[in-house]
Amino acid sequence: MKPTVLFMVFCCLLNVNTIWAQDETHAVELSIPEVALLAVRSVNNASIRLSGTAPTEAGVAVSFSDKNNEMWLNYSSVIGSRSEPSRRITVQLTEGKVPKGLKLSVVASLDVGKGDGDLGSPVKKSLRIGKHPRVIIKSIGSSYTGKGVQKGHNLTYSLSLLNKKKSYSKLDFDASSALSITYTLSDN
Repeated sequence: MKPTVLFMVFCCLLNVNTIWAQDETHAVELSIPEVALLAVRSVNNASIRLSGTAPTEAGVAVSFSDKNNEMWLNYSSVIGSRSEPSRRITVQLTEGKVPKGLKLSVVASLDVGKGDGDLGSPVKKSLRIGKHPRVIIKSIGSSYTGKGVQKGHNLTYSLSLLNKKKSYSKLDFDASSALSITYTLSDN
């Protein structure tokens, strides 16, 4: 058989087995919401209390070494392509006043690993809480920490003398304060 005839037979066989189909398409729209949520949760669902410890012997100073680590910082964040590449959390004193001679500080731990994503990094030092916002967690991307205590970043508060010299003379046993501490999650 000549190659031309063989080709024609092959084409005829191919035509016999041809199946016709129809295509249909439809659109699917996908959407991811931008999220920026923050919560401070406590072990016992109450505010914390810090105080000095009175000495038991004459000539000894009041001890200000009280610490409290019952608070947990939780957040959820989804960052859009048109927004800043990361977020941060700041802390500040928004109501009340720390008694003279004392300072209130807070430090955040690393995230405990119950969430996922680009979790933020705490600053590595204890921050003195004052009227101006201070960054406590930085470089937060799209992430979540988990909800409640034992999730997110543990916060440790401490009360101490403002400085070693002359702070003690400013102490007043009548001075107690109820303070409001505010945490803010915002774009960089």
